Amino acid sequence: MTRTDAKTLTRLLGGGVDHDAAAAADRFKQRVERESLAEVAYATYDSPFGTGHVATTQKGIVAIRLPGYSEDAFLEEIAAGLSPRILELPGRLEEARRELDEYFAGDRQEFELVLDWSLVRRGFYGRVLRATSRLPFGATSTYGEIAAQAGNPRAFRAAGTALGSNPIPIVVPCHRVLRAGGLIGDYGGGPEMKESLLRLEGAIAP
Repeated sequence: MTRTDAKTLTRLLGGGVDHDAAAAADRFKQRVERESLAEVAYATYDSPFGTGHVATTQKGIVAIRLPGYSEDAFLEEIAAGLSPRILELPGRLEEARRELDEYFAGDRQEFELVLDWSLVRRGFYGRVLRATSRLPFGATSTYGEIAAQAGNPRAFRAAGTALGSNPIPIVVPCHRVLRAGGLIGDYGGGPEMKESLLRLEGAIAP
């Protein structure tokens, strides 16, 4: 279940008229929360770059989409990679949204969120992202250095591909990985956003 309109929710709950649809939708969301029918919960978050999306499973935060990606595409990716039983449940993402707010405000240097790595490919890609997750606030590395930490120092291009597929950016800070020589390099949110995040962290001069 990705998006369910009010009329469909009304039918699911036995409602008969359109003016009851909003109340039916609320009851359905409460039922999902109570019975844990949703395998993936998602919500929006605000940032200086626009509105993004964050999703969680029972294991932890499983996906973050940077601003600029459509909600439909986000939900389709989760449905294909995890489960179609998805519902917008901001209450389950309250802690994640708060920590993201604090990070963008410059008030948080480390995330305390539990992560679900289910959307991360195993093998070299997974090792690249695990190594990236250990990069501290304000520090940077290079694609070659991260590749070496993942076990193959020559695979810097593959490391870049792995970072480009990172399903949990910001928290798994792929923006801290630069090209050799300190060049910014690519980023899902664009090089301007990557540079802004590095300036926020004091990794490059303002």
